[in-house]
This record gives sequence, C-alpha cells and structure tokens, in this order.
Amino acid sequence: MERYPHLKDTDSELYRLIKQEAEYEAATLKMIASESYASYSVLEACGSTLTNKYAEGYPGARYYEGNEIVDQIENLAIERGKQLFGCEHINVQPYSGSPANQSVYRTLLKTGDKLMGMPVPSGGHLTHGWKVNFSGSDYVQVPYGPSPETGKFDMNQIRETALKERPKMIWVGATAYPHKIEYSDFKAVADEIDAYLVADIAHINALIIAGVHPDPVPLCDIVTSTSHKMLRGPRAGFVMSKTDDRHKAKYNPESKLNLSQRVDRAVFPGLQGGPHLNVIAAMAAAFKEALTPEFKAYGVQIAKNAKMLAEALLEKGYALAGGGTDTHLLILDFRREEFTGKDAAKALAKSGIIANFNMVPGDPRSPFVTSGVRLGTPSLTAMGMKENDMRKVAGWIDRVCKNIVRIDEQASQIRGEIAEFCKGFKVPGCC
Repeated sequence: MERYPHLKDTDSELYRLIKQEAEYEAATLKMIASESYASYSVLEACGSTLTNKYAEGYPGARYYEGNEIVDQIENLAIERGKQLFGCEHINVQPYSGSPANQSVYRTLLKTGDKLMGMPVPSGGHLTHGWKVNFSGSDYVQVPYGPSPETGKFDMNQIRETALKERPKMIWVGATAYPHKIEYSDFKAVADEIDAYLVADIAHINALIIAGVHPDPVPLCDIVTSTSHKMLRGPRAGFVMSKTDDRHKAKYNPESKLNLSQRVDRAVFPGLQGGPHLNVIAAMAAAFKEALTPEFKAYGVQIAKNAKMLAEALLEKGYALAGGGTDTHLLILDFRREEFTGKDAAKALAKSGIIANFNMVPGDPRSPFVTSGVRLGTPSLTAMGMKENDMRKVAGWIDRVCKNIVRIDEQASQIRGEIAEFCKGFKVPGCC
C-alpha cells in the first residue's frame, strides 16, 4: 500500500524525508523510553478532516456553531477514557503533557505556593517544579528523589521533608525512575500534611492499564497523563480528577466550583483556546485500542521485556541505577567508567540502537553529558519482540559499550545485524 500518495505528488521533498524516517525506524532499535508506535487507525483519525475544525468550549457549550458532530467525538473520547482508567472526570483537551500539568497548578495553587516534586536530575519532569520551567519560577519546589545509594525512594526521608516544609501539593511521577511507585505511601504523607496528591502517569499508563503497576486514580486528587508514549495515541495530554475537593474548606472556601469544574476552567479558557478535534478523535481511537485484551498483554510484555533486558545486562557486569527495573525502562550507570552517558548514547545510535543519555541518582557529571543511558522497551514490544529478543539486544548493547573508543570500526557491522534482525518484525503504523 502506498502511504501518503497525495503528499508524494504535491511535495516530493517532504514525502522523501517522511519515508526516509519510516525506513530508519524500521531498521533500528528504538529504545527511547517515552516513545512507541501509533496504529494506522490513530494516525488516520489524527490526519482526518477534523484538522480543519474549530470548537472552543466544551461539548454542549461551544462558542462556534456547527459542532454537533464533534461534540459526539469529544464525548466519545471522554467516556472511553473514563472507562479505561476508572476515573470520575477526564478532560481530553490539553495539547500535551506540559499544558496538562500546568492546568493542575492553575487549579490547585497560587503563585509562590510550595509543591513537592522530583528535580529533573533525580528523574522528575520539568513541570514538577524544575527551576528553568514555569513550575519552578512561579512556584517553590520542595525537592525529593531516590537515594543515590539505592536508587529507590526513602519514604521516611520524604515524610520528614514534607512535615518540615508543608507543601500544598505533592507530585508523584517520573521520567527516569525504574521502580514501582507505591501511591498509597505518598497518600499517607499527603494526608498527614493536608496536601493535594497529584500523579503524573505519562510514562507508565500502559503498565497501570495492564495491572502490572499500582493504580493512582483511586488515591489521588488529580492524575495527569499523555496519550502518546506507550499508550500509542496522538501527541496530547489529559487530566483526570475527582469531583469532590477534599481540601476545599482549607484552600478554596470561596469557590463555587467543584474540583473537576476548576480543572476544566483552568484548561479552557485559562490556558488554551480551541481544542484540537483531530487529536481528540485520535485519542478516542487509542483509548478504544487500550481497552482490549491485546493492549493489556502488550503492557504486561513491556515490563517482562524490560526485566529480561536488565537481567541480561546485569549478567554481563553492567551497573543499573536502582539495581534493575519494575517498569518499562532501565538506566545504565556509567559513573565508574571514563566515558560519559553521552558518549555511550552516541555510540549506540551509530550502531542502530536509539536511546538517550540520562542522569543517574547522585550523578557527579553535568546534565549535558551525564553518567547514564536510559533504555525503554515499549517500541520494541509494540514490534512484537519478546524476552529472548531482549537477550540479543543486550548482546549488541554490550558490544557497543565495550568498543566505544573504536566504535567507528564496529558500528557498521552491528547496525547491519540489527537491520537484518528488525526485518523479522513489523513496525505498527509505519511499514
């Protein structure tokens, strides 16, 4: 089947580049932990005529006429999202994960309020209060993170920090934490200091859906996520919330809106104008796929593959941040090596293994070079790879890392082997 036939006729240069990217992805091991592959159905919805549509407001309360059909589309996404996650309320309009998280601040905090969150070097996200982001300049971050020795959370230390600093909100979520998060432990801390508890599950939503990771929805006041990454939807965000605000009397006694209504007001008109209906339609398609047994099996396999990859690398003598993984990612720890994480990531990419350099807990190196490399299994799992395949992947990673100083002599051969290996799998929505 010819993909993009109209683009091929009207813009051959752009068509060539898109096709080149598809061929590149089909011949390399995509191990960026925040990436996977959207299906043809999701891509078709995202590229549909809904791209042309303006629909400011919410279903049944638009500021434009002619939105009767798109109201049904947004409501479909809402109902499927609520069914998928078991939440009371979901807003599917945020343009991405960062705007979704920004809406949480607009809902719960005032400028200058304290929040508790993980700094980026510890494995957190920019929007969890990091200093170069709006969340760190407009609000005051009380930092917490995994122990440099164990790579895991020390809940006693986190509790002591929370009791001392009394933040109004606690973020629970990470971009580079390889272990399960026990939301019940964080809820106990939040309850003790009468703080809002907010989870960011952008990285682990498929693991939650599959039942291999604890579910924060029943425990948290608000849960945010993206619909891309391992959920395999369009590039967008969403916000789930309870209707009742358990802290209303303390923090928002004057508000006449419930918690979910305040979230909606923060998204629109607080932060955004017209929603992207083509993206919301694609989100509805992704939610439907995620409701299937096949998707749950995919989520289970992601974790199995990551664990096997970790075991294979540990057997070969590699150090891993936190000693292993319970999730979809693992972090190679090169603190004891002369080469940096950036050196390793570049060598891996030359050899056909696409990852990113990443800080490790207690990293002595600059964030511009780091001592770690983050590896994820969602994309490989989406292609159909299983545990035995992870042992092969570990072998290639080992060959690269043992030959970094002369990688130019080895890269071509390794890349050729990987390209041949990838021919045995199918890249969803790509080829």
